[in-house]
Amino acid sequence: MNNKYIFGGIIIVVFFGIMGYLFTQTNVGYEEDFAKIKHSSKTIKATGSWVKEKSYQMDNEQNMFTFFMKDFNGTELKVMYKGAIPNNFESSTSVVVTGKYTNGVFRASDILTKCPSKYESQYEQQAKS
Repeated sequence: MNNKYIFGGIIIVVFFGIMGYLFTQTNVGYEEDFAKIKHSSKTIKATGSWVKEKSYQMDNEQNMFTFFMKDFNGTELKVMYKGAIPNNFESSTSVVVTGKYTNGVFRASDILTKCPSKYESQYEQQAKS
């Protein structure tokens, strides 16, 4: 009977140890100021808008998607993403990229786009009436 409690206690301690380790490994910072991103080596979620004037490039041979985004201060950041162009990228109002800044380029591991809501136009029409 005593062995069951000892074994159960060991399993619980190991479980909490693993959870604590995983929690410290997934520490992702969130930043809206690109000037700060350029001086960090951590994994960061950056929020900004796509610079439509500079368009974007898609290298199909290397499966590399490249574009520029800017923050609320107007600081630009070149973003490279290994993968396909996200859905609704061209109509997005803001972009959230997760990755690291190295060698003058933000290497994104994930891209999320925020598109205009279909309810915004309805709200604006109601506000005018």
